[in-house]
Amino acid sequence: MALWIQAQQLQGDALLQMQSLYGQHFPIEVRHYLAQWLEAQPWDAIDLENQQEEFKAKRLLDGLIQELQKKAEHQMGEDGFLLKIKLVWVTILDKCHDFHFFHFHNDPLVRCVKHILYTEQRLVQEASNASSPGSGPVDGTPQKYQQINQTFEELRVMTQDTENDLRKLQHSQEYFIIQYQESLRIQAQLSSLASIPPAERVQRESGLQSRKSTLEVWLTREANTLQKYRQELAEKHQRTLALLRKQQTVIIDDELIQWKRRQQLAGNGGPSEGGLDILQAWCEKLADMIWQNRQQIRRVEHLTQQLPIPGPTEELLTELNATVTDIISALVTSTFIIEKQPPQVLKTQTKFSATVRLLVGGKLNVHMNPPQVKATIISEQQAKALLKNENTRNDSSGEILNNNCVMEYHQTTGTLSAHFRTMSLKRIKRSDRRGAESVTEEKFTVLFESQFSVGGNELVFHVKTLSLPVVVIVHGSQDNNATATVLWDNAFSEPGRVPFVVPDKVLWPQLCEALNMKYKSEVQSDRGLSEDNLVFLAQKAFSSSSNNPEDYCNMTISWSQFNRESLPGRNFTFWQWFDGVIELMKKHLKSHWNDGAILGFLNKQQAQDMLMSKPNGTFLLRFSDSEIGGITIAWVAENPNKAERMVWNLMPFTTKDFSIRSLADRISDLNHLLFLYPNQPKEEVFSRYCTPPNSKAVGDGYVKPEIKQVVKVENDPMLDTEGEFDLEETMDMARQVEEFLRQPMETQWSGQQS
Repeated sequence: MALWIQAQQLQGDALLQMQSLYGQHFPIEVRHYLAQWLEAQPWDAIDLENQQEEFKAKRLLDGLIQELQKKAEHQMGEDGFLLKIKLVWVTILDKCHDFHFFHFHNDPLVRCVKHILYTEQRLVQEASNASSPGSGPVDGTPQKYQQINQTFEELRVMTQDTENDLRKLQHSQEYFIIQYQESLRIQAQLSSLASIPPAERVQRESGLQSRKSTLEVWLTREANTLQKYRQELAEKHQRTLALLRKQQTVIIDDELIQWKRRQQLAGNGGPSEGGLDILQAWCEKLADMIWQNRQQIRRVEHLTQQLPIPGPTEELLTELNATVTDIISALVTSTFIIEKQPPQVLKTQTKFSATVRLLVGGKLNVHMNPPQVKATIISEQQAKALLKNENTRNDSSGEILNNNCVMEYHQTTGTLSAHFRTMSLKRIKRSDRRGAESVTEEKFTVLFESQFSVGGNELVFHVKTLSLPVVVIVHGSQDNNATATVLWDNAFSEPGRVPFVVPDKVLWPQLCEALNMKYKSEVQSDRGLSEDNLVFLAQKAFSSSSNNPEDYCNMTISWSQFNRESLPGRNFTFWQWFDGVIELMKKHLKSHWNDGAILGFLNKQQAQDMLMSKPNGTFLLRFSDSEIGGITIAWVAENPNKAERMVWNLMPFTTKDFSIRSLADRISDLNHLLFLYPNQPKEEVFSRYCTPPNSKAVGDGYVKPEIKQVVKVENDPMLDTEGEFDLEETMDMARQVEEFLRQPMETQWSGQQS
């Protein structure tokens, strides 16, 4: 069922919340008549902080205008109010073309629509959960979310109950004070009787003494009652604050920490951490209820000061005040978070961005006096000292340009955030390295900090948050090893750790999960690493020959084995080899991997065993063991020097080779390659990726050259002793072509003459 249809079926408070989403900034009529179109658009695919994605947003804006115009023209006769929408709202939208699109009424339209659709979805899900309490989660909403919402309802009832009790106490105390004043008035009258005749004085004194005695008995009894009310109210506040703290622990220490963990794994290619809207809604509810209880406790304190009654209540109120202040302080400082992390491999003199957000900023009206946020880069040791509350206020490990930003409040979404768009690390100060540690193993972090007050300067907060670990590089050649440090840290760090402690050894299956996550993300494929692929990687990492996956389940791999020690007989590490494969696939071969055309993770012997049982001309593609980022073609054919079949291996191709001629074109060039293992004709697999033939005639008098790969098999001097072909001569051809393009000289290519 369409979301808008479900949203219109909401009732009560949910319906009011839904209706409040709309106004002049986005008319509800537009939502109604363009419901299907709005829900079909890729709003979530647009990164509002990325200026380069403005064209996507503008395309959606153009589409929205066109859809609105079409709908107005189609239904003009049926519903005249659409004419008003077309003339007024489309005029507003058209004006957006004269300004930067990301500032529409001081708030991005894309963010507005995303917020509306997300909120509607949440309200519909909550309504579905409420109507079917025994049916379990709806639309993937965790059962825990239902428990959180139930606790909020319990807290609401408790807070309302203490509010009612407080009013009752206030009314009782006001009446007590009136009666106490009456008691004082009677006492004053008794004192004035000395000046009147004795007979009259005795008569009047008797009546006043009787009223005074009765009133004093009532005051004594009522004072005890007031003290009892105060004590009971304080105990209720104790229970409410205990439940608030428990709820806050669930939201901050569980849900928010899980969100941060998902954010960290997303740095390794894991699923997106998801939005913060639900977490912000919870945190705002917490802030609202904490503040209500704080105000109630302060009102009780005022009543106590107004009418002091000896007893334990004053001490209890002092304790409650400290507790509620501690709870709200923990909430504010914990909800100052990094929504968009700075890059974890950070190159000096290069622009980068980040976004920080205060989840309770809107609810606590922090935006009324927008705070400024400052970013500083600090070392691992400085981060440790910071968490120990040691004085590191003026310490930094480098200089960041454009490192100050004022937090902005977005009215539509209710978010308070600071967007650092053009930061740049000007310089870095490194610490002394330990042992074999390289510069690409040294971790830094970006510290974001701010200061603001809430409640009319009642409370002042100094908030700070640390980014995920950052590895600083000065040259692109360091990116490979820096990425290894980041991947290991993201995959194996634990929540609440001391910065930035990470295990030196992990189980092989744990590393497999991280490698698979990274590979799928970089290659942009649902086809991850198979069990056979992971066995191959285990054999490479541990120099093992076992083909049984279970043999590796309990084995551990150290950081040194991962990216410090070279593989046996090689001058590169395990990670450097694997990262080379990722780079090759990402730049040139992802389509072939997604098609299943590349087996890749095979050694030379495995390829030979697989091909020898197949017809001549059968070939497969595997990654080179000897070269970083290399892939080779192995095929089975007759050996012209011996009367037998054998498997041939071309020298590996690299990114440099594929920038000259693609894999599909190279395979097409080699006529002796017939079937992709196990038995697919190569044309079925690769022809759609081949470059169309060049036209022979060109207007400038020159003929376009054509590069073709040639491999000679019969008595070929390029054949080495291990059955590999040296393609240097073929690469020489490419260089000759480059010379040809530079020089206006007569030469012959493909049977044509200039």
